[in-house]
Amino acid sequence: MIYCFLTFLFWGITDLFYKLGNKEDRKYDELITGIIVGIVMGIHATIYLIINHLSINIMEMIKYLPVSLCYIFSMVIGYRGLRHMELSLVSPIENTSGAITSLLLIIFFRDKLPPLAYLAIILVFVGIIILSIIERKEGRVVKLRKINFLIILFPIIYCLLDGMGTFLDAIYLDKLSLISEDSALLCYEYTFLIYAIITYIYLKVKRQRVYLFKEKNKMIAAILETAGQFFYVFAMSYNSTVGATIVGSYCILSMILSHIFLKEKLSEQKYIGLMIAISGLILLAFLDL
Repeated sequence: MIYCFLTFLFWGITDLFYKLGNKEDRKYDELITGIIVGIVMGIHATIYLIINHLSINIMEMIKYLPVSLCYIFSMVIGYRGLRHMELSLVSPIENTSGAITSLLLIIFFRDKLPPLAYLAIILVFVGIIILSIIERKEGRVVKLRKINFLIILFPIIYCLLDGMGTFLDAIYLDKLSLISEDSALLCYEYTFLIYAIITYIYLKVKRQRVYLFKEKNKMIAAILETAGQFFYVFAMSYNSTVGATIVGSYCILSMILSHIFLKEKLSEQKYIGLMIAISGLILLAFLDL
């Protein structure tokens, strides 16, 4: 359970720095963010591999590739959405993926949990859905130069891809145990490094200047993202249904931080949604699962 909440903490803070680091008027900003995340993950994977005397298995990288690609493409699309939209709008729409994944796992794998656990999952799901619906109605999309519905597609596509990745992760790490936690971590982070190298070459061909060491907010976000990823694989391998619910609700923390640091407004209706979701998280924290 502690791994779930550590992931929740790191990724909740990460979104704040992603928003600060991605500017609407900077072309290819989301690709540069992906490059920095890939480099940091590659460095972490190498250190982790050496310290634990592990080796990278190419066949396992290929086996885990569908999961890795779902996450990588969802993240880059999510960065693009943050360029045009407020964090408090993007985050709840994106993070409905976690609650939806939990429900899919309950339906397909018939997980047997205590009645209070089901209640907690429903509370988190309802809270996030409320936040998502309210934000879509308000539609606070800033400085749009394109058609609104095209911009709103970014977090929705993120939600679908991330939800698929989380569902596959639950199968790989928990339900069928197709891969170990160490292998999943290494495969994903090295795949992200390969993506970063390819994207960097692409930007150089496009003659786009990339100043990686000047991107302070992106670098902080990448470090926090990597820390969250480390705890995430262990969270999903223990109890994927509960893990997907807790991890997928990190938008709660992101929204609170966006209100405090980015001065994004939270209506009374949003506070209701937050309190419902938080009550579900608190209930899960006190259950012995």
